[in-house]
Amino acid sequence: MAPTGLYHQVSKYFKNTKEDALPPLSIAFAALLSVAYPILYVVPFYLSPTTRPSPTLSRDAPSVIRARIRFVYASVTLSTLATVYILATRANASSVDILRLLGWYPIGIVEVAKSLLLTALLFTGPLFEGAVVEGRWKDWIQCRTMHESLSSWIGWRNYVVGPVTEEILFRSLLVPLHLLTPISPTRIVLLTPLYFGIAHVHHFYEFVLTHPHTPWTPSILRSLFQFTYTTMFGWYATFVFIRTGNVIAVILAHTFCNWAGLPRLWGRVEPRVAIGGPTVRGKEDSESELSQERMAHWGWSLSYYVLLVTGAVGFQQCLWTLTESPRALAKIV
Repeated sequence: MAPTGLYHQVSKYFKNTKEDALPPLSIAFAALLSVAYPILYVVPFYLSPTTRPSPTLSRDAPSVIRARIRFVYASVTLSTLATVYILATRANASSVDILRLLGWYPIGIVEVAKSLLLTALLFTGPLFEGAVVEGRWKDWIQCRTMHESLSSWIGWRNYVVGPVTEEILFRSLLVPLHLLTPISPTRIVLLTPLYFGIAHVHHFYEFVLTHPHTPWTPSILRSLFQFTYTTMFGWYATFVFIRTGNVIAVILAHTFCNWAGLPRLWGRVEPRVAIGGPTVRGKEDSESELSQERMAHWGWSLSYYVLLVTGAVGFQQCLWTLTESPRALAKIV
């Protein structure tokens, strides 16, 4: 007997194997929710003096982070309940169909591993810089850096709460709603991340509040830059989510990107602390040692940028292969 669940109906609709399939939701309705959910996520940050930053209260203060986490949990829970209700009532989805559309089931360990590998390819250069040039590979193997990061509220926000709640909201909840409209999956990949980027513009307001003496021009440029790279990550995360049907894959990709930061695109690569620590050089060997250090820095820089380009090429070559999955929510052309 052929499958008749909502998950399979969506797949057939976008593969053009069911021409008479009608989308359960309208574009306007999905767009309305795409605006409402981020507002519910962000606005509570500024309604309470415990979460609203000021020139004397940073968004990185532990008390602010703890209060914001409580608001975020509440808003994402409400948004999730609303989405589940819409899928169940407007699209007549079963429990299993809803879990699959949200990317919560099945877990798909293989998809998670391949997506994480694909993400790491983009950071081949920075991984080399951290592991080899700065000598942090032992800390990574022993998970010492992870323990130190998650021991602080800033680390908990950046590597756990932020990636989990943002990917649930902007990928797991909003993407399925758009998949059930007449919009094609390709346009969903391009358009829905704009909500993700716009949702980060509130950092401009925070920056102005906490840095009242900073001119507006650099503040605006800072926010435009943040909007650009968050939107670009949103394109990638949405692509991976639709191709794999796995929200854990994009959560871990988000966490990895937050941990790695933006790759260095220029400048010389060198260790933060000189090899062997500071030394007192004699006059006769000073020039020789300095020359050796310069050669080492030149070699590290060359290796870094070669690996950065190689990783970017590998990412482009493996983008479709490493995101291929039988659990895909729709076909991206």
